[in-house]
Amino acid sequence: MPRRTSTRRAAALALALVASAALAAGPLAPRPGPDSKCPVCGMFVARYPDWVAGVTFRDGEVAWFDGAKDLFKFLLHPERHGQGRKAADVATVFVTDYYAVTQVDARQAFFVLGSDVYGPMGTELVPFERRADAEEFQKDHKGTAILRFQDVGDPTIRTLQAVE
Repeated sequence: MPRRTSTRRAAALALALVASAALAAGPLAPRPGPDSKCPVCGMFVARYPDWVAGVTFRDGEVAWFDGAKDLFKFLLHPERHGQGRKAADVATVFVTDYYAVTQVDARQAFFVLGSDVYGPMGTELVPFERRADAEEFQKDHKGTAILRFQDVGDPTIRTLQAVE
């Protein structure tokens, strides 16, 4: 193996380890303030810390949501809820892991659909960082499916709204 390729791989591995350590070290965004409102439903988000979700925009501003369901409503239709923001403006997307109650990268999370656990706005997508936790929760709380970030679309949101 040429030395240049080996050096590049080592540098890429080191960068990945530093990024992983940074994510594990703390939250993806600070906690919402007492006046932080969900742009989808208008609820005060800080009242529901176990369900907080959000997006950080490339300019550093954060939009807070009272659960994954409203987060996805925003992401699927930023023209309705984004106050001039576009999907391309989003830098990070995070949700609160239901068991660990810590912020996790929503794009890597597992979401349980159709459980008997309700969030602040009723039926909810319940997020988990680890698939094993999602499977345990699904079994214990009668969840109907485990979805990945890219699997959540308008039909999923309509299913949740139909139950409310």
